[in-house]
Order: sequence, then C-alpha cells, then structure tokens
Amino acid sequence: MSVYDFHVRTIRGEDQSLARYKGNVLLIVNTASKCGLTPQYEQLQQLYDKYKDRGFVVLGFPCNQFGNQEPGSEEEISQFCQLNYGVTFPMFAKVDVNGSNAHPLFVYLAEQAPGMLGTKAVKWNFTKFLVDRNGQVVARFAPTTKPLELEQHIEQLLSETVSE
Repeated sequence: MSVYDFHVRTIRGEDQSLARYKGNVLLIVNTASKCGLTPQYEQLQQLYDKYKDRGFVVLGFPCNQFGNQEPGSEEEISQFCQLNYGVTFPMFAKVDVNGSNAHPLFVYLAEQAPGMLGTKAVKWNFTKFLVDRNGQVVARFAPTTKPLELEQHIEQLLSETVSE
C-alpha cells in the first residue's frame, strides 16, 4: 500500500489518482484560508518553485474541520490561493482529515506517521506529511513547522532513487 493507491478530487471537481505523482517526493498538507498559519502558503509555493523540476510536488487539501477556517467554496479557495499567494501547486477539493468522514488518504497518512504521543488525529491546519518517491510516508510535521524548515528532509528524499 502507498499513497498512489488513493483517488482524490481536484479543486475543479475531477477525479484523480495519486498514482500520477509516482516517482515524486510529495508534501501533502491540509490547508485553510482563514487560519493564523495561512501565510505558510507562501513558503509552500517557494518550496514547490525551487524543487518541482527535481520531482517535488506540494499537494494542498483544504479542510474546514478546525475552527471553520475554510468556509469557502472550491472556487473561492482556488481564487484566494492564487491571488494572495500565487499558488500553482496542485490543490484539491475540501476534505475532512479526522472523524468518521475523514478522507481515506488522511486516515492512511495518520496511520503511517502518527503525531505526538502516537495520536493518529490530525491536530490542526497545515499538518504536513512528507512522502518519498516510492509513495511511502516518511514523516509528519506539526502545523507550526514552517515549510522552509523541511528543505533538508526534501533534499535528502530527492537524492534517493525510486525502488523498483
């Protein structure tokens, strides 16, 4: 099992298999437009711009489960991200990351990389999951961890080859 086994809906409503990102290093993030951490979009975009040509992709999943900080429609979210932060990395439809309606991808991510004290729940907006070129979850980073603090981890994963 890997993240490539999951299907998601793009922010434009199209079904997409994550297998399309096979061979890339992924940073999967649950995002929100009205959160104190929302400015992290800027650093997420910087990472994407810097490493995309080497096989790195940020995948943003808006989530309204934490303080109703993502109340808008997919269209509003997309416009907000582009206008305010110049986001060009892939964004997806709103998802739940916890609870009985949690998207299976986030259930899998949380199981593969539990948080502090072994908790499986996603704590807040901008929790980050780093995935290697083989689709395996290698680390979870707290919402307050700034995206640029992950560069060393990203560089390391980008230097590794894909196993057959």
